[in-house]
Order: sequence, then structure tokens, then C-alpha cells
Amino acid sequence: MIQTINSVFKAQQAHKYTLRNTNVTQRINKLSALKASIEKFEKEIYAALKSDLRKSEFESAITEVIFIYSEIDFAIKNLSSWMEPLSVGKTITGLMAKNRIYYEPKGVCLIIAPWNYPFQLMMAPLISAVAAGNCVILKPSELSSETSSIICRVIDDCFTEEEVCCFEGDASLSGILLSLPFDHIFFTGSTAIGKVVMEAASKNLSSVTLELGGKSPTIIDETADLKQAAAKIAWGKLTNAGQTCIAPDYILLPVASQEEFIRHYRDAVKRMFFLGNGEIDLSSYAKIINKKHFNRIAGLIADALDKGAALALGGENDFLNHTIHPTLLTNLPEHAEIMKEEIFGPVLPLITYKSIEEAIEIVNKMSKPLALYIFSRNKKTIHQVIKNTSSGGACVNDVLIHISNPKLPFGGVNGSGMGSCHGQFGFKTFSHERAVVFQSSMDMSHIIYPPYEKKGWVLKWLRKLM
Repeated sequence: MIQTINSVFKAQQAHKYTLRNTNVTQRINKLSALKASIEKFEKEIYAALKSDLRKSEFESAITEVIFIYSEIDFAIKNLSSWMEPLSVGKTITGLMAKNRIYYEPKGVCLIIAPWNYPFQLMMAPLISAVAAGNCVILKPSELSSETSSIICRVIDDCFTEEEVCCFEGDASLSGILLSLPFDHIFFTGSTAIGKVVMEAASKNLSSVTLELGGKSPTIIDETADLKQAAAKIAWGKLTNAGQTCIAPDYILLPVASQEEFIRHYRDAVKRMFFLGNGEIDLSSYAKIINKKHFNRIAGLIADALDKGAALALGGENDFLNHTIHPTLLTNLPEHAEIMKEEIFGPVLPLITYKSIEEAIEIVNKMSKPLALYIFSRNKKTIHQVIKNTSSGGACVNDVLIHISNPKLPFGGVNGSGMGSCHGQFGFKTFSHERAVVFQSSMDMSHIIYPPYEKKGWVLKWLRKLM
């Protein structure tokens, strides 16, 4: 395996100089070929996602495949303008010069994707990397093995190894890949592993993009439509059984709103994920990826209950089917483990507050999250929260949807990540912005050259121009 990896890496290092000179049409053709290959294997992709995560075909289409088709179409439509050198203004030190920013591919890139949205989170950065003219090595997650396998088949169908190559394997494979001097590394996963990736990248001074996670809060104030908020939050929390990096992680709401919210949340959950006989609908409710994560989430619930939390919904766990029922917890003690780490499961803690300032303080005590959600009809409160908190992205009166707009940057801040992706932001992530100055033959720059005697007038003239 090591020999094969080194051989492919060497081939891509040589080929990157060819790809950097590809034009708009050639890159669009590569993106079109990728889309055609995905369409060819679409049914197998759905089957793989069902096997790995028990995702329904509808959910897989919405959150994984159609999402990627849209990303490819957007890149194809806009790539010509993205690749065009950007003209910028002059300065007093170059009044006769022309200034441009050129977007150059970074070279050979590594993309490491997670298991929770294994297809989408591999393909989205790949689209950006190809659009920017890079060679790419892909490392899908071994935990979603069926999807990893179909990803490699899609790639083999439309790319040569010297352009894009996919390797399957466990964490040891990631270690081998991370030891190589990639020009850029794009990693999506946990904060803990993100630190490992960044440390490895530093040894080769490889630039990195880290899409991580964190405890994304949802603040509900007394003016919010609780029925609407509950339905949106239930969908955002329980899609993929809560295994979503931007899922609402905990709720902050006024004491007086808690019981009504619980009632609406129960109704929304029952309507979306339960059958008429009261049993959970396994055809529309995803499973937890494996035993390890099932036990981790079940352990967080048990720890919270042992420390005094109350169960407002759920509590039923099906180990055989890796299913944890939608769960609501109230009366959370601060020292509960569930309030110290990202839940990444269908469990939602409710925390009450007495003032919006208290809610903001609770958010700011924790690491900066990947997403923050606000439900309110009060513009003053909305802006107060946005102004006094920090997060990778935010939604007002909705959840998750900001990730679906390729005109918006998607990424974290500090503990929730660094760098942005999607659309032009992804194109720039995989590009080096190169400053180029074209000086005129009629420039006057010699007036600042030595000797400096009798040139005081130059400084006076420059100050007047500033």
C-alpha cells in the first residue's frame, strides 16, 4: 500500500503542472464527467448509504446526492468568472501599474472525509479542488465502508490516478497520507482529530482547511413561534439520527416556554418519525453508525440522568438495530458530560434562562460552535445575539439551511474549524491568490531611488497624495 500511495503521489506531483494550465472548458468537462459518473452509480450510492447509516433514499437524495449535483452545476455556471484574474486598484507607489490577483491551483491536495455524510462531505471539496485545477487524493471513512467503496468506483470511472485517486483504509492509512508533503489538506471530522491533522500538516508546512464541529446552540426567546421552532429543530436535530456537525446541540429557552416547546417537539417527532402504532419508523429514521458511537451516546444519556437530569421524551434504545430514540432532557446539571462534548446523536438537552444576556453568557462559556440558531420575532434580540456571540455560521428562525447556499461561505472558527468551502469560497480554498503587478514603462518609481539629497519634495508630494 505504501509503495502504491507513493507512486500515485509522485505521479500527481508531476501532473499538477499540466492541470494548472487547463482552461475553463477543460475543467468544466472534468466536472461534467464527475456528475455523469455520479448519475451512473446513483442507485448504488443510495444502497450504500442505506447499508452504512440506514438512510432512506429520499433523505440521501436531499442531503447527499442532489446537494452535490447542485454544487457541480453552480461551479460549472460560475467557473469562468472565478478563474478570471481580478483587477484591483492602484496605489501611490504604482500609479502607472496594473494590479491583478491570479487564482492558481495549490497543486496536489488531500481530502479526508468523515462517515456521517460520507458522500456529500467527500464530493463537495473535490468539486472545488477540481474546479481550481488541482490533483487530488481522497481518503473516505472506513466506518462507512459501503459508501467509501462506491466513492472509489465513481472516481475510477471518471478520473485517471494522476488526477484524482481514492484510497480505502483505516486510521493507519490516514497516517501514511498525512506524512506526505501535500500542497493542501482538507479535513472534515472531529476537533480532536483535526488537531492531529494540523500537527501533521505543520511538518510539511501544508496549508489546511478544517471542517470540525462543536456544540451548536439554539436560542429561543419569548417571541418565537414555538410550534414552528419545534418542527424545524426536530427535523434539524433528527436528520441522520443527529449525526450532523451543524445539528442543534442544545436549546436555550425561557422557563415559561419549556413545557409548550416540549409538547410541540413531541408532536413534531411523532409526526415525522413514528408509525401509527407508536413504533419508530426505521425506514425514515437513520441508525447510529456503530456500537462504539451507540454506547457513547447511551452513556451520555445515562450520565445526565444519574446526575439529576429529567427525561422529557425518549429513553428507549435498540442496541440490535443501533437505534437511539429521539430524546429530550431537562434540568441539566452543568457537570453532566453531555454538556461538555458534542452529542452527535438524537439527544437534545433543554436549558432555561431568565434573560437573553444569561443565554449569551452560556453560549460564550463554551468553545465557538460551527453553527448557532436563533428563533425570535424581535429584531433587537436577534442582532444582540449575533453581535455578542461567535460561530462558523448562523440561521435565524431556521436550522441547517445555510449549508445549502453555495453563495455563502461554510466553515468554522477556532475550535469548530478554519477556512471555508462551497461555491467560490471552496474554489479559493483550493487556490493560491497570487498578486501580480504589471509596471508601465512610463512609471516614475526612479524618483524614490538613491541618492536622497534634494528629494524632500518627493515626501511632501507623496503625503499630499495620501
